[in-house]
Amino acid sequence: MPEAIIYEKQDHIAVITMNRPEAMNAMNSTMRREMGEALVDFRDNSDLWVLIITGAGDRAFSAGMDLKEMAANLASGRSPGKPAQENPDLMAGNIEIWKPIIAAINGVAVGGGLELALACDIRIVAENARLGLMEPKRGIVPGGKGTIRLPRLVPLGIAMEMLLTGDLIDAREAYRIGLANQVVPGPEVMPAARKMAERIIDCAPLAVQSIKETVYKTMGLPLKEALAASFGYNVFASEDAREGTAAFAQKRKPVWKGR
Repeated sequence: MPEAIIYEKQDHIAVITMNRPEAMNAMNSTMRREMGEALVDFRDNSDLWVLIITGAGDRAFSAGMDLKEMAANLASGRSPGKPAQENPDLMAGNIEIWKPIIAAINGVAVGGGLELALACDIRIVAENARLGLMEPKRGIVPGGKGTIRLPRLVPLGIAMEMLLTGDLIDAREAYRIGLANQVVPGPEVMPAARKMAERIIDCAPLAVQSIKETVYKTMGLPLKEALAASFGYNVFASEDAREGTAAFAQKRKPVWKGR
């Protein structure tokens, strides 16, 4: 039974809730291990099509890595945390999940908390949230690949300002620079995330997964090479493709099977 997360599954949607509200959902080694296990389950469960990640309470999505645990490890000469290659981790990018992932940012998202959100595909942000990578203010650097992901999501100059100052931005600024897809009142974050997930599961899951994989795998390729590339499922040969076209002709809603 998980101790530091809540993992729920319903109607093709999975939800991981970081559940350490007393510590602003800071990620300790237990949480990272449990999240890794949940991510593997989500990836491998063909009945789950979209994942939402959020934090317990209304104060924080996540305050990032558990600095008390990190300080104790550094003081004793131990590694700050479990080696990334041993623990499936979205931030480290050592697990490939082509199903859509939504971050429901219900409060503060700093350090590893923001880096986790950066590793998601869509970000729904509470209007009272604050976001940033404060690691240089603590004498460390973003360990969750924030220095790589942030400049790929927002203009370089803005990314550099956030990275080099460690300052936080508010939700409206996050939306202005393209970091947030939506900004909503705090109590509406999860309903908005679920509505987004429902919009996605209205589409055929294999098509959605093929689209996500193609987008991410071609982003760094020259245009000519990207246009010739092919990734993911042979969607046109799928049962869902036949169902989708038949449903259109019959003027009814399609029933997706994910095969």
